[in-house]
Amino acid sequence: MKKTLISLLLVGAAASVQAGALIDLSAEASRPAANDMVRASIYSEANGSNPADLARQINGNIAEALKVIREKKSVTVKTSSQSTYPIYTQSRKIEGWRMRSELLIESEDFGAVSELLGRLQQMRLAVGDILQMPAPETRHQAEDEAMREAIRAFQNRAAVVGEQLGKGWKIKLMRINQGGGMPVPLARGRAAMMAAEAAPAPVEPGESTITTSVSGQIELAD
Repeated sequence: MKKTLISLLLVGAAASVQAGALIDLSAEASRPAANDMVRASIYSEANGSNPADLARQINGNIAEALKVIREKKSVTVKTSSQSTYPIYTQSRKIEGWRMRSELLIESEDFGAVSELLGRLQQMRLAVGDILQMPAPETRHQAEDEAMREAIRAFQNRAAVVGEQLGKGWKIKLMRINQGGGMPVPLARGRAAMMAAEAAPAPVEPGESTITTSVSGQIELAD
């Protein structure tokens, strides 16, 4: 009796969904991507009473740093930010100025970056954040793999719906969104190893997760 009742319900459900009906579906897939690129910020910062003198000092430090960085052909560098702002007394009077200029360096050669950080600190520059992430080519490869897998999963779900309702189907609308793989800060101990003045420190790159989500609609056919 139960089997007969279930069969009748399924037949009734299939019959109630007409050709041309739209059904929303979604699917998701993730792929690992090696964090094979490192990005580090370095900066020169100083306080003083004369902004012009500060600018000469800071710009000189940055210019010397650029010379050293450009010796490493495997490392790219770009200017990140520069700021100058007043230092106030408790009575809200300006007693001096602080200036900071920052550079970002990137490379897939972790050893070269580690060596550079040590040399630059000896030149009175400071190390800021050290992040690891997938290189562009690595990320694109993982994105493509995750997208293929997510689309297949979407199609498989559409096929299940069509099979259960006894109808054909076609994709009416599809949206593809990719995410994940944000830069990951190095653990404090490992960052300290890279920023040390000693020889290049070995760093295990780890992995990021690249995710692709697919959402859309299928249209049922007879």
